[in-house]
Amino acid sequence: MVNDKEHDPDLYSKQNECNFCQQLSEAGKSSKPPQLSQRGLIMLGLTGAIFSGITALLVPFVSPGLRRIALPYIPASPSQVHNVFSVLKNRSGSLLDIGSGDGRVTLFAARKGFQGYGVELNFWLVLYSRWQAWIHGLSSQAKFFKKDLWKMDLCTYQNIVVFGVESMMPPLEVKLGQELKPGTNIVACRFPLPSWSPVTTLGEGVDTVWLYTIPHSLP
Repeated sequence: MVNDKEHDPDLYSKQNECNFCQQLSEAGKSSKPPQLSQRGLIMLGLTGAIFSGITALLVPFVSPGLRRIALPYIPASPSQVHNVFSVLKNRSGSLLDIGSGDGRVTLFAARKGFQGYGVELNFWLVLYSRWQAWIHGLSSQAKFFKKDLWKMDLCTYQNIVVFGVESMMPPLEVKLGQELKPGTNIVACRFPLPSWSPVTTLGEGVDTVWLYTIPHSLP
């Protein structure tokens, strides 16, 4: 009897291919999906934690772009802080730092005898500032809050410090004029109030500060 496979090599090849496919199919059914080792799980967890930490650290820098008026987190330099409290010499009472960032101005105010308050939209910076106040023993003299400046009533503060951007100064000027009481001091840093007259100016360039008082500085 003649073997058909010898006369039909194509048929023989196809049968071999079918057998091979069947073997692959059976192997796929019996195989288990790969599982991560304990070391792999640990590395995956660490990667997720690092990513979350980086995201949290970047929030203070990217979130200003989402606000109505951007107030970026740019820490005050030692020269700027020195100039602020030079023009506030011999003054006391409550001090509000608008956009308090990492809390350095409010903490310095507390050391100078002011009752310091910092308001900041970024919750991570508020937590960091509170932690700094705690480790330096200033929690009762320096308090920090997550608040929106434009929804606050500023009439209770005797001194106000703002490291602003140029676009926010005109509406801030209107708000200050409507809410502040006579005798209140305002220190503008980096950019002046557009139509008020400062009683004192100190510094040069980005270190310049302007001191205004109510009602003497009003136009």
